[in-house]
Amino acid sequence: MKNSPLHRFRLVLLFLVAWTAGLAATDRNYSTTPLMSNETRTLVQMLEYFHYNKDAVSSTDYNQLVTEYMGDLDPQRLFFSAQDEQTLRQQYGPRLMTDLAYLGNIDAAFAIFRLYEQRVQSRTSWIFDQLGKDFDFGAKEAYTPDRSKSPWPVTAAEADDLWHKRLKYEMLPQLLDGKTVDEAKATVRKRHERLLKNLGDIDANDIQEAYLTSLTKMYDPHSSYFSADTLEDFSIQMRLSLVGIGAVLGLDDDGYCVVREIVPGGPADLSGLIKVNDKITFVQQPGAESVELIGMKLRRIVEMIRGQKGTKVILSIQPHTPDAKTREVAITRDVIKLNSARATASIHEVPDASGVIVPVGVIALNSFYGPSAPDDSNSPAAEASATKDVAELVGKLKQAGAKALVIDLRRNGGGLLSEAVNMTGLFIGKGPVVQVRDSLGRLVVDNNTETPIAYDGPLAVLTSRFSASASEIFAGALQNYGRAVIVGDSSTHGKGTVQAVLEMKNYLPRIAQNTANRTGAAKLTIQKFYLPNGSSTQKKGVTPDIALPSIDDYLPYVGESNLPHALVWDEINNANAFEGKPLAKAFVQPLAQASHERQQSLEEFSYLIESVSHFKQQMEQKVVSLNLDERRTQKQSDADFKKHMDAEVAKLAKTNFVHREIKLAAVITAEAAGQKPAATNADDGDTDALDADTAAKLDIHLRETLRVVLDAANLAKDTQFWANGTVPAASLNRGE
Repeated sequence: MKNSPLHRFRLVLLFLVAWTAGLAATDRNYSTTPLMSNETRTLVQMLEYFHYNKDAVSSTDYNQLVTEYMGDLDPQRLFFSAQDEQTLRQQYGPRLMTDLAYLGNIDAAFAIFRLYEQRVQSRTSWIFDQLGKDFDFGAKEAYTPDRSKSPWPVTAAEADDLWHKRLKYEMLPQLLDGKTVDEAKATVRKRHERLLKNLGDIDANDIQEAYLTSLTKMYDPHSSYFSADTLEDFSIQMRLSLVGIGAVLGLDDDGYCVVREIVPGGPADLSGLIKVNDKITFVQQPGAESVELIGMKLRRIVEMIRGQKGTKVILSIQPHTPDAKTREVAITRDVIKLNSARATASIHEVPDASGVIVPVGVIALNSFYGPSAPDDSNSPAAEASATKDVAELVGKLKQAGAKALVIDLRRNGGGLLSEAVNMTGLFIGKGPVVQVRDSLGRLVVDNNTETPIAYDGPLAVLTSRFSASASEIFAGALQNYGRAVIVGDSSTHGKGTVQAVLEMKNYLPRIAQNTANRTGAAKLTIQKFYLPNGSSTQKKGVTPDIALPSIDDYLPYVGESNLPHALVWDEINNANAFEGKPLAKAFVQPLAQASHERQQSLEEFSYLIESVSHFKQQMEQKVVSLNLDERRTQKQSDADFKKHMDAEVAKLAKTNFVHREIKLAAVITAEAAGQKPAATNADDGDTDALDADTAAKLDIHLRETLRVVLDAANLAKDTQFWANGTVPAASLNRGE
């Protein structure tokens, strides 16, 4: 996902402007220090020894680092030129291997950065000059917002034309909101002035971090170099977790602060107004002016948003849906309420193929959490674990009469591997769950040896492109054992690697281990996950037995396969003692056929397919019009479409299955004490619902999964599907 940023360092992304004319170029004449040299040589050795993909970069590949680094400085190909790339590669490329591996010299990074400043400074002057002129918004012109894969401009005339369109593209949203041209110009100018100021924060350590991270990302997208400041602020930078509001943030190539993840039970989650993929454009402290965040360093954004418990921060949120309006959200900073983050359950009354109502249980799990040490150490949540909570909910669902079970992992980005292994045991008993291999080929098999079976009845697992890491292990293992029918997006995320943070101070030569030196660290991919049958979850993820139409499949940059230099998929031998078998094709095919027929006939799927088709069309539109009248027409069309879809939801929601909550004992106790947990935001990390209210009324993916698990249970009554005397995983009369 593009959610692996250059820590502390995203210079200018789309529109960043540079140094003021009052600052002399000599003020930025950095050079490699002895500590930088030692860290650089050590990092190269660590990559060549510890990294899982240690042979990914050869001596002849080092000149590509010039282009990679240029792309990280100028990801939208707006400031450098094609000639710059050619010249810099010729000048520095041939010697980079020697410079980095043997000399530890990163002077090339500083030189390239200085050239970047010059290019941006020149372009900034041009921008301010152009803002004093007239713009024709009636011309039939278009602009391509995403230039991340485009070449740098070849000529000055080409660059000027590109930027002229860029400025119109920046002003148009203001005009569509009713601002005058002069007001739009003032807004754009103010933005560039602010970005100009932000660039002044960049220092030599930031440049070192960006350059060395460009190197590590040639090995894989999850490896990076941490400067001393990044390492010191580890709790924030490692996961980009904002203390105080409970959100995981990143920066996109446009310089926007993007919500990558909502921490369940945190203040952002409790608000119900901040969603995954939303952008935070402004931040305001009560009584102070709003501060624009576009182009600001992530570390600075973090400092502005986090704060003391009980204080408020006001965020301007630009929703990820194309037709939604920017809104202000006031968040009260607080610690995460773990009870709200725990597994939840419900029981649904679902008609089977013959119309008979059957109670089916659903357990939603957003992370594989384990015992922790929150501020409130006396809270029952302090010793909570996903496995214990799911086991309790399974027992309560069975007592409530549930005849089948769905585990919903659509918003589960992972967590503790040990919990994924233990929780798998609730459904398979003892046996291997995951294999972990390092770069030397050493293999460790994690088996469930202690967790007893809690449920042996009909089971389905609902996944999405946001189901990642440990959730992929759980779903993949159940699929390997033929224990569950997997339903969801075309695949899960595909994050099948393990990273470790290695502090430089433990690896530097003794002569460089001076306590006065503040050293950094390397975050390196060191291991890879494999399922019990030997298949990797890397890049391909887990492919469902039954795929459903989904907007998630068309989201840009979601999924490991969309990340540059992602490690490849491969497979190894079965784990020893693994005797499981997947569900037979003869069993799955009728389930898929029945689901396909429903997708062709039910109104709710007509709604979903129309929604997916509309979103896909928007994503495929790589260029946007710069004609004001055309944009106004498009804006009205988007508003009309939303009104139409909202009306469809209101109508379809009347057919929703009757359901009720099943609560954990700890949650019941907390509520009795007046601590009301947060309602689950059903569309966090899953974009098929328009909003949380819609998802609560009409969760089409869950409805279909409930039907599938009943189909599977009834189909399994036929003994022709039994293998070696074993009833398929989904059987209403299992054991009869």
